[in-house]
Amino acid sequence: MSAEARLREKLMVALEPTRLDIVNESELHAGHRSSPNTGESHFRILIVSPRFAGVSRVGRHRLVNEAIADELSGRIHALALSTYAPGESLG
Repeated sequence: MSAEARLREKLMVALEPTRLDIVNESELHAGHRSSPNTGESHFRILIVSPRFAGVSRVGRHRLVNEAIADELSGRIHALALSTYAPGESLG
């Protein structure tokens, strides 16, 4: 299973998002120092979840990081997160 598929599966189960966009940006970082050059190392995630309502930005990021802890300790080198509760303006 690809890293993107594992991220999607774990986030869907843990946070029950109404929207989940995962973009693999690894090709943009190929050759950078400490990049593992696996093709699955850098991701950008936009997630909208009711679980984020009333939770600070830091708290939201912690929820995401907890859900995908195994992936973060493995081959994922960098993760950019945009986290929203339903009804919040995306952007």
